[in-house]
Amino acid sequence: MNLVHRLRLERENGRRQTGAGFTLIELLAVIAIIAVLAGLLLPALFRAKAKAACLSCLNNERQLGLACLVYTDESSDRLPYNLGVAEIQQSEAQGVFVNWSSPVMDWETDSLHGTGSDNTNVVLLTQGGIGPYTTRSPGLYKCPSDNVVSDLQAAAGWSARVRTISLNAMVGDAGQFSKAGANVNNPEYLQFFKLTQVPNPSHIFAFIEEHPNTITDGYFLNKPDSPKWWRLPASWHNGAANLSFTDGHSETHRWLFASTKPGVRPGATFPPAYVPNAERGDFDWLMERTSIENAASAASNPNPYP
Repeated sequence: MNLVHRLRLERENGRRQTGAGFTLIELLAVIAIIAVLAGLLLPALFRAKAKAACLSCLNNERQLGLACLVYTDESSDRLPYNLGVAEIQQSEAQGVFVNWSSPVMDWETDSLHGTGSDNTNVVLLTQGGIGPYTTRSPGLYKCPSDNVVSDLQAAAGWSARVRTISLNAMVGDAGQFSKAGANVNNPEYLQFFKLTQVPNPSHIFAFIEEHPNTITDGYFLNKPDSPKWWRLPASWHNGAANLSFTDGHSETHRWLFASTKPGVRPGATFPPAYVPNAERGDFDWLMERTSIENAASAASNPNPYP
């Protein structure tokens, strides 16, 4: 037997010993097992990813809260400026950046239609206010879960806007809204210009994640005596939002009612919406942590949250 013939026989014998491979039934069984395992593992992976995003966002807000405290400590106890759109844009045009954060969010791509470029301007994001106390880290101002852009912005190649966080409208100097020492939007409630004016800092929130359809100037305004959402909290984290309080601690709060958690509508604005009487729990919880009644109002209305 020559060498070539012997090698051929050995190869054929090897094939007989190792078998012909998977049958179709065996292959389908393996695929089914893999599908079952994937079905068991993927939800856990998604939950882990969502939890990681929530913790990252919570840490961001804690960092913003601490930056706010350092700013206050170096500003004779005064809390950061918390201006509206007109004053932010006016000061920005003059090259003056005093607001806690300057970008004004919208759904446009250029300044001809609105603020446009503010949506992606990370330099402007940290230019003034508490920016220097955050080591000018733009990532602190945005939740990792917030990657919502309008169709116009997506067509321009945008993947996200730069800010998710807003500041409680009753915290800080609100400029033209608080010239008389009280906020014209909530005249019966205290405007906290200084940290020492906050009677219970662990109970009054400073920063909050805001819903993409209401976020604009970072001035998170609602009116405790009017059960209507002027600005909506976000609900990125399985129906919850992260908040940072004026004492520096942060926490995650889960909303209970559907009216607090409307879906995101990129490109649209959210008109003020009345809160159903049966769904007042979320609204009242947040209003109790927004401000307190001033002395005159408290005397005439001892129970501001009926």
